[in-house]
Amino acid sequence: KVEAIEEAFSCVLVHHPNSESEKITTWQTELSSAMSNLTKEQQENAVKQFLCMAAAMTNHRRLQLLLSLLENLVTSNVLPARLVCECILNCDKLQYQLEDFWVECFVLIRHIIGGVDYKGVREIMKGCKEKAQTIPSRLDASVQSQLKALENVIEYIFDRNACLLPGYFIVTEIQKAYPDGKHWPHWKLAKLLSNFVESFRNTAQMVSIVGHSKMLPVVEHTGYADLINPWVLDTTTLKFSLKGNLPYDEDLLKPQTELLRYVLEQPYSRDMVCSMLGLQKQQKQRCIALEEQLVELVILAMERAENETLPAEGTDGTVANHYVWLHLSSQLIYFVLFSYACFPSIVMAIHDKLAGRDLRKGRDHLMWVLLQFISGSIQRNPLSNFLPVLKLYDLLYPEKEPLPVPDYTRALCTHQMAITCIWIHLLKKAQSEHSNIHRPIPHTLKLHHEFLQHLVMPNTSLCMGSDYRIALLCNAYSTNQEYFSRPMAALVDTILGTQKGQQQQPMQTLQNNAALASGPTTPLSMSILDSLTVHSKMSLIHSIVSHVIKSAQSKSNMALAPALVETYSRLLVYTEIESLGIKGFISQLLPTVFKSHAWGTLYTLLEMFSYRMHHIQPHYRVQLLSHLHSLAAVPQTNQTQLHLCVESTALRLITGLGSAE
Repeated sequence: KVEAIEEAFSCVLVHHPNSESEKITTWQTELSSAMSNLTKEQQENAVKQFLCMAAAMTNHRRLQLLLSLLENLVTSNVLPARLVCECILNCDKLQYQLEDFWVECFVLIRHIIGGVDYKGVREIMKGCKEKAQTIPSRLDASVQSQLKALENVIEYIFDRNACLLPGYFIVTEIQKAYPDGKHWPHWKLAKLLSNFVESFRNTAQMVSIVGHSKMLPVVEHTGYADLINPWVLDTTTLKFSLKGNLPYDEDLLKPQTELLRYVLEQPYSRDMVCSMLGLQKQQKQRCIALEEQLVELVILAMERAENETLPAEGTDGTVANHYVWLHLSSQLIYFVLFSYACFPSIVMAIHDKLAGRDLRKGRDHLMWVLLQFISGSIQRNPLSNFLPVLKLYDLLYPEKEPLPVPDYTRALCTHQMAITCIWIHLLKKAQSEHSNIHRPIPHTLKLHHEFLQHLVMPNTSLCMGSDYRIALLCNAYSTNQEYFSRPMAALVDTILGTQKGQQQQPMQTLQNNAALASGPTTPLSMSILDSLTVHSKMSLIHSIVSHVIKSAQSKSNMALAPALVETYSRLLVYTEIESLGIKGFISQLLPTVFKSHAWGTLYTLLEMFSYRMHHIQPHYRVQLLSHLHSLAAVPQTNQTQLHLCVESTALRLITGLGSAE
């Protein structure tokens, strides 16, 4: 306060600078003692009031004096630097229109920010960017000093030598706030921010694979599924799981739908797809992106069928694009079975994508794929899950006249009649649920249905010839035991012959462990097995396993029929039925045969695994290897020929494993 007498004689008074500095020191001491006795909350309120008072100063020198007092409180550890910086940035008076206050405040922040921890610096950086957004984009002379003061603070934070905030944290915050490298807080700061991000470009290249988006993995069944870290994708977006918010190449940040589709198209890709998307069997997690790609593969197959110039059936008895549709059905069954995909959603998505498009040539193959899943799961799921298939039927089968009965000597007939088989399964399910789907077999499928009804009659003789009538019956009636038992029995008789009822030969005519070889020698062809639905194949393999176990337990010295052994070998290759197939072989069949001391049967099974079984996944091979190890230790197996067979099988298993397994 200036005394009246000082004011009157101001022109002749001599001011002593020492007394000025003494005054400032006194104020500083009083302010320090006042602030040091306050709680943190009270200090915060006091600083806010102090800033409001400073903002009201019209004298620039006094403003500088007040803020220097505040700075001194920080340097003398009376007030924490972070608290003062945050109070400044949150102050309502901090507006670019108050030029002196704005500039001096950011100068103060620049001086004291070195005492703030890195988390606090990160918040201050965010606050600076927010304040930058309040400055108009059209700069004139009145605003340049404000922006320069703000820019100085951000530059100091970005200075790696200042060690205020790790550069990685800075680039992460920038990438989060401005992921597309646009819409910077102010164009004047754009160069500063973008240059800092670009400085991490080399780091991004070091921790990523150059050209990764153009590469494709080698997909195989030999167990490298766990070694696919570079191919891991986000379950929702299908983007690469890249570490950190670094400036990666744009191609690496795009959804990798083509990569997932490529892997899905490959055989033995199920485990790899699950590993790529982080899907686990224990957790039922639906993956929409996976569903979409399965639908896309179906549509691509339909388009390919429409433009196909090849004959509808190949020389080997397989339908055109046979393996494409076979693979699609296998993938669909697996991913829906483990709840990674939803069957009704897939069917409706296919319907929506085919609506308005004239893609009819592949319709029978599509229905064959859907029949594979429906026949095996309709008994365990409500009818409503499968009714969307009827919408697909209405779209793809617009004919008014009945479709002719196809040539049942060709494998194609099982695909052409797949839609009729689906209707039969749906009607049987509706009957068991005592519900009504209000739609009988359509007039379009009348002849197909009558043909199957005639075949299934008890007075019709069933014998496995070179045609596919038995396969058609199995496919249509696999959920109806009343009609299913006859065609299945005909299939089993084909590979067992009369062996089921043969009497055991006198033991004395045979030496040691010798067995009589008899029975059919011609196995079921691959085209016949391919033409059966998964549900029918599971019934067939169950019958074969039951027969082998019964034969082993009865101590029969009759060798297994060659046709049965070869057919069983062929069935074990189908991945869709591995629970009854290879899993049952290792966990049920081998132990039972060994326990029954049926050495001849055991020998046959080991020979079968050595010479006829390919494409078996490594974990099954290792499991069998441990079984053989325990077999070899049992005294009863100490028979030279059998022991050599066990040893040979074990060696084949070991040499068949890859280096990563």
